[in-house]
Amino acid sequence: MKTPPIYFESETTQRRFRTGVSLHGHTLHSEETLDFIYKLSRSCPPMAFALKKGEERYRAAHDGASLDLRRAWWTPPCAPLDAVKLECAQIHNLGMNALVSLTDHDTIDAPLNLRVLDACRDIPISVEWTVPFENTFFHLGVHNIVPDNARNTIAELRAFTAHPEPARLAELLDSLAANPATLIVFNHPNWDERGIGEEAHRDAARRFAAVHRDRLHAFELNGLRPWKENKSVSGLADEFDKPLISGGDRHALEPNTILNLTDAVTFAQFVAEVRAGESHILVTKQYLEPFVLRIVQNMEDILRDNPQHALGWRKWSDRTFYRYENGDVRNLGSGWEDREPLAVTIFVRGLQLLRHPSLRQAFRFAFARNEVLL
Repeated sequence: MKTPPIYFESETTQRRFRTGVSLHGHTLHSEETLDFIYKLSRSCPPMAFALKKGEERYRAAHDGASLDLRRAWWTPPCAPLDAVKLECAQIHNLGMNALVSLTDHDTIDAPLNLRVLDACRDIPISVEWTVPFENTFFHLGVHNIVPDNARNTIAELRAFTAHPEPARLAELLDSLAANPATLIVFNHPNWDERGIGEEAHRDAARRFAAVHRDRLHAFELNGLRPWKENKSVSGLADEFDKPLISGGDRHALEPNTILNLTDAVTFAQFVAEVRAGESHILVTKQYLEPFVLRIVQNMEDILRDNPQHALGWRKWSDRTFYRYENGDVRNLGSGWEDREPLAVTIFVRGLQLLRHPSLRQAFRFAFARNEVLL
């Protein structure tokens, strides 16, 4: 399949299209692991020292129990309606109508809650499904699940994630794809999130795609992954004769930086185009900012105070949670007797330096890169 057209915001090519489509955005219903701090500590001695002290303090406060950040998670700052408004505002500013599909990790709470509102009654019920495979895992964007059976469907998907069976996976994908208005996207297939090694993960992605080739409708260009990785996904899509599709992967306050362009009016019409092999992708100006700067800015947005948070979780530690050995879940600050863990505090304060304009400009210059995007 021919690589789809990729346009750039500066080209104003999007003016030829009626609709912009924002796919793959997260809300406060997503649970995002905090174990990245372990990776940071291996290359940052101050972080390693702070993590050690935090572990000591945790053991002292919890009868010798060990701290395990794999049981800790943070939640994105946007409530579902705020996320929709954020994505629609960007697309409207580009002169198009907007279609938005929110995909939280393994939950459809956001679209289900939104559909009770008249303005959002047609929003697709979508999810980013975690799919264990061999010694790694993948994420599939499942967009526009049949509403009448959505709760049963998500229960079956979650059950597979907890207890994967290869034969059952094929059955689930076949059932999802049987609805012509449902779209199944292989999200960031070449991102080694499990950490098994980039080459090993990419080999697994190729085997997964080979097994489920007829059940996957598109491969994702991801707005929070570097272009080098996205180019490798383009090659994977060509190999399996599938179209590329956009996926912003928004977790913070930056709207999705890669979108789809279409003349479709409804989401079902857009799905029909993609399943027929038609996809037009727009890369926004924001994606062209230095990748490291964008990631750090996203982290800073996530961890800053948010007085307007929909659930009243104003501080970052209110939005970060830990599951204790007995199964209890509490926010991160309360687990340390209302003192925020030092390792995370150091990380947050370092990110907050980006608020100073001169430091932001220096950071932008230091990480500027001249990537060839095509």
